[in-house]
Amino acid sequence: MTLRIVDLTEPPQVDDAAVPGVVVAVGPVAGAPEYWLQRATFTLTEDVCADRRVITVDSVPDSLAQLRERCEHWPQASAVCDDVLRSVDPAGPAFPGVIAESLAYSTLQSGPEFARWLAERGPARMPEIADPVHSERDVNTLRISFNRPSRHNAFSTDARAALLEALAVAQLDPSIDEVVLTGNGPSFCSGGDLAEFGTFSDPASAHLARTRHSPALALDALTNRLGRACRAEVHGQVLGSGLEMAAYCGWVAAQQDSVFGLPELGLGLIPGAGGTVSVTRRIGRWRTAYLVLFGRTIDVDTALAWGLVDAKS
Repeated sequence: MTLRIVDLTEPPQVDDAAVPGVVVAVGPVAGAPEYWLQRATFTLTEDVCADRRVITVDSVPDSLAQLRERCEHWPQASAVCDDVLRSVDPAGPAFPGVIAESLAYSTLQSGPEFARWLAERGPARMPEIADPVHSERDVNTLRISFNRPSRHNAFSTDARAALLEALAVAQLDPSIDEVVLTGNGPSFCSGGDLAEFGTFSDPASAHLARTRHSPALALDALTNRLGRACRAEVHGQVLGSGLEMAAYCGWVAAQQDSVFGLPELGLGLIPGAGGTVSVTRRIGRWRTAYLVLFGRTIDVDTALAWGLVDAKS
């Protein structure tokens, strides 16, 4: 069973904590028992609620119907997403979480749901775009900009290599005391370039590439050193890997036109650029699960209220 719906007033059973899978709680939140609020993948309500474990929706029945349809269409990715988010320690170091996420991602890459998406997408040609990342130093500030504006800065293998090279400069040079991550064109970063998906040689090699050459870990290290001086300035589409990387920065400022989301479930996958760690650190595993399992985007005001971004610019 991929999805279980529980009433907040429902008494827990002895073996509830040991049963894996997506568990959504519904019912009156006021006076709700801590057990289900904490244990559930998330709780849905139509009431305004600031609790990060609770999502306010226009209609609980409509939302449950949509969620049930998505979990039935992507049962493996839904279950793996829940597993990974429950295993991540947002207060701990990033590396173990990134490893667990990547192993799960590679598992799904070799599974039937991703294969189905690839078949539905059909053949795709990866465009050649020169200089996918620009970096410029101004005294002690390093500005790094995604530079594939014609594709909303969709993240590609060559963009990852160029980003890592730029981040390495900041890591190796202690005189750099500010790093600013931006995007040229209409969007900050729209996530992984879908034309490149499915070109990995094998899941094991893809896992090693993600974890041994990880912008997420580089950004995490720079934020540990620089704090708010390692910042992202985002606009337009801030999706998938774009959101995942920005969330590692010590400060995220977003323009009013920004939209945020984690659309990977629609490919039969989960976030794979470290987002199960970075986004969870900012908004908790419950709201992170909501973004993944529903595939919905949120606007800048919601992102600010949730703590996904730190300021509007």
